[in-house]
Amino acid sequence: MSSINFDCMIRRLFLITSILGCSSLTWAQKKIYHSETAPAPIGPYSQAVEANGLVFVAGQIGMHPNTKKLVSGGVEAEVPQIMENILAILKAAKLDYTDIVNTTIYVKDLSDFQRINTLYGKYFHKNYPARTTVGVADLPAGASVEITIIAARRK
Repeated sequence: MSSINFDCMIRRLFLITSILGCSSLTWAQKKIYHSETAPAPIGPYSQAVEANGLVFVAGQIGMHPNTKKLVSGGVEAEVPQIMENILAILKAAKLDYTDIVNTTIYVKDLSDFQRINTLYGKYFHKNYPARTTVGVADLPAGASVEITIIAARRK
């Protein structure tokens, strides 16, 4: 690439950032959150990561944090445990269920959808988060359901 083209690209980038009100280009700072009252990660990942005011909570299954085993009783037991695990992680970030803006639910058997929906719905009362439910072939530790969320920090 010639130095003239490179200089032109730099000027254009500077012009665009000036128009958008950006004095410089910066990367998002990330912060890691961990809760002792939620199951420890079972792989090389964090329980939650915050970037630009969004908190991304890793997928949670119905694993009890003390026993480190999946709770027994299928979706009826797993969903409440998952939601408690999520709350513990949100509390570590000084957030709660009302800060959740997006949820993704992974379920092994879509015939469980209505039961999961009813159990999940008990944790939200208005201003529901956006949600996607996905049928999957398998989940870690033999879980029937896994839930991941994104929360937004209020200004």
